[in-house]
Amino acid sequence: MIITILRKELRVLFTSPLAWILLTLIQLVLTWIFLGLLDAFLQIQSQLLQIANPPGITEIIVTPVFSMAAIVLLMVTPLLSMRLLAEEQRNHTLTLLVSAPISMTDIVIGKFLSLIVFFFIIITLIILLGISLLLGGTLDFGLLLSSAIGLFLVAACFSALGLYISSLTGQPVIAAISAFGVSLGMWIIDLAANETNRWLHSISLLKHFERFNQGLIDTFSIAYFILFTTAFLVLTIRRLDGERLHG
Repeated sequence: MIITILRKELRVLFTSPLAWILLTLIQLVLTWIFLGLLDAFLQIQSQLLQIANPPGITEIIVTPVFSMAAIVLLMVTPLLSMRLLAEEQRNHTLTLLVSAPISMTDIVIGKFLSLIVFFFIIITLIILLGISLLLGGTLDFGLLLSSAIGLFLVAACFSALGLYISSLTGQPVIAAISAFGVSLGMWIIDLAANETNRWLHSISLLKHFERFNQGLIDTFSIAYFILFTTAFLVLTIRRLDGERLHG
């Protein structure tokens, strides 16, 4: 049943102009950033050769693109997640969905995976941008893979959070604004951390993603992303179970 929900959501997503417009805009923005970083690298390449252990093209070009991609996904996810449940509530189709003989887990996981597939396409295109640099240089594939995994896990967190907030309201615009605000707060909470409340680093999406973007894949960050995603998926399931119970 999860596959059925997934196919239905992907069909709805890719038959609407929103998905194609977002894919195009995201690729244009990231390609423009990529080319700008490439041009800057070519200008300082002669200076880098004079350094004993100069940073490579992966550090100078690829990882900044992944960092910018994470910010772009933060802004894009609410636009996609708002339609998954909030729009269905507004159109009164959610009642039919929750009253159907389908488990809430299947519904939530299916909708969640539709977002993951969309973001997987975006991340694949970013990886292809990085691989194109092999035409004129060498890549640190370990760092490239680490950055891609980190971006994928961050996208999963944004998707789960956006899906939960979408289940709380029947107004898609409110769902989008709320999801963006909460995601942004979880992203920049690291900036509020200081010597007295350094524990904030441990709950900051930014801090955990930075580790992946630096080539550090640690189990604590992986556990954080998985628990974050799972928690909001469970909250969404319980929210829909409540709708079914009272509905």
